[in-house]
Amino acid sequence: MLKEEYQRGSVTQAADKLTRPVMAVGAALLAGACDLRQSAVLDPKGPIALAERDLLFDAFLVMMVVIVPIIVLTLFFAWRYRASNTKAAYAPKWAESVRLDAFVWLVPALIVVAVAVLVWRSTHKLDPYRPIDSALPPLDVQVVAQDWKWLFIYPEQGIAVVNQLAFPNGRPVSLRITSDTVMNSFYVPQLAGQIYAMAGMQTRLQLLADQPGKFVGRNSMYSGGGFSDQFFEVLSLGQADFDAWVAKARQAPARLDAPTYTALAAKSRLHPITYYSAIEPKLFDSIIAKYSHAHHAPAAGTPPAAAPRR
Repeated sequence: MLKEEYQRGSVTQAADKLTRPVMAVGAALLAGACDLRQSAVLDPKGPIALAERDLLFDAFLVMMVVIVPIIVLTLFFAWRYRASNTKAAYAPKWAESVRLDAFVWLVPALIVVAVAVLVWRSTHKLDPYRPIDSALPPLDVQVVAQDWKWLFIYPEQGIAVVNQLAFPNGRPVSLRITSDTVMNSFYVPQLAGQIYAMAGMQTRLQLLADQPGKFVGRNSMYSGGGFSDQFFEVLSLGQADFDAWVAKARQAPARLDAPTYTALAAKSRLHPITYYSAIEPKLFDSIIAKYSHAHHAPAAGTPPAAAPRR
């Protein structure tokens, strides 16, 4: 009796040991599925993000061409050539098999060609410097990455905003991006891909929202202690709402001159959305120039020298 109970207990413990890992894997898969449904990358709100999502799906399908046959053949071979199957043919001499050599070389070659064509076409189609075809002129916005916030300068409107990017939906937006600190990465998943912001350099990014909405942008590259809080708000507005937003910014009491910019560039976390009704002339260019040392003469009202790197 005791022996039977001991055996049942051993079986139960063994079952528990097998069940717990399976349950853990299942929970992980369910959690991943939930994250997948909430993923901003899979919910594009503009043509650039839509093309990038389609590229992700295309790359996934190409990978499945390799992975699915491998999984199927692995299961097939394990079943067919199991120890108990005495009817399976044993043919170890296949070193000069023409069919096997053709499969081993031609299939990977075709996959490489397919991936090369996909990458070549997508690289040119999704060039971040390439203007978006539209009947409307692009809205120019200058972007400066700081510790740990984002500054958006609107040269045509003569305003600047911290941690909020607004534009009319249906109108292309042309971004000029730089950094006044370490390297950052500008990213709005639902509208465009990411691109680096580097001190002393300028990168470009084009985006377009085809419907009104509120989105989230962030720095996707670690940049220090406040990195986890370096988000910014993105507003896609109707033209009338955008005009009202610009009018609101122009009524702000603060002006972004050189001393104000110096104070703004200091490290801060969870910086609130701040509007500036006027900006220092050529502020964006002077931020880039101050890292160029002898290659550029300092512009009028140039912010002070760059802070030490971490």
